[in-house]
Amino acid sequence: MEIVSVINYKGGVGKTTVTSNLAADLAWNGKSVLILDMDAQASLTFSFMAPDYWDRHIKDTKTIKSWFDCISQGNPTMPLSELRVRPEVVNNFLKSRSRTGCIDLISSHLGLINVDLELATLLGGASPTQTQQKYLKVHGKLREELNALSAEMNYDVVLIDCPPNFNIVTKNALIASDKILIPAKPDYLSTLGIDYLKKSVESLISDFNWYANKDDVHSEASPEFMGVVFTMIQITSGNPISAQQQYISQTKRLGVPVFETMFRENKTIFADAPRNGMPVVLNSYSNNTHSDIVAEIEEFVSEFSDKMEGLA
Repeated sequence: MEIVSVINYKGGVGKTTVTSNLAADLAWNGKSVLILDMDAQASLTFSFMAPDYWDRHIKDTKTIKSWFDCISQGNPTMPLSELRVRPEVVNNFLKSRSRTGCIDLISSHLGLINVDLELATLLGGASPTQTQQKYLKVHGKLREELNALSAEMNYDVVLIDCPPNFNIVTKNALIASDKILIPAKPDYLSTLGIDYLKKSVESLISDFNWYANKDDVHSEASPEFMGVVFTMIQITSGNPISAQQQYISQTKRLGVPVFETMFRENKTIFADAPRNGMPVVLNSYSNNTHSDIVAEIEEFVSEFSDKMEGLA
């Protein structure tokens, strides 16, 4: 089971669009995929599930917030497998096309905004040993539970949609991950923090491993950067417009891998897809431009899969 965090400090860069379409095409190709929505905006959750259904059946007991609440309250956490739901629309579609893959979802909750403050209160220790134990417990719990889930379930890939910040919830995701994927719009603000994000992750992993090396239970974390996938691309003459080319080139000079395939901008089909619970990549379009977008997403997923094997 490979665990991939999808993250960018900047919101509104297409992070959820990338995650939902990546999950859908992997499932189309026979993979069992778990998507974990850790962004309090819950955009990924509502890309696969109607808000009314979430409100009636999910929000009180079956979100990732419920799991983090157990930690902050000092209670044992429930197995992550108990929080999973299988979105009907997309999975019924896959089944109707005789596809063997599936998508399961662990939902988010607006209350995740407050979880970080609650977890932070657990980090103080009266002695260095207590500080170490609390740090590992607070930052490494998701990693521990995902390892347990791996032994219990047969998922091929876990995709974690991270919030656009670097709080304790995000740190849990990054420490749990094998790979890190960075969606970015090629503009000043969206690319500004990529180098800082890379350095922040390296510092986080260094701190976690320093504590883990003094502990007999925890092993070192070692997530690898898969690279940056550019989104909201404006195409002219078959290439990104020159203003976007500038930021793509600047990002490549940072020494971070960059995906060759990109997500072009099309507000019509990307905005409507969440309402129907069906990612764009699984739809058929008569419009040539829309069909080209689907083909590009499929190329991205192929490149993603090749990188997964190369980094394994």
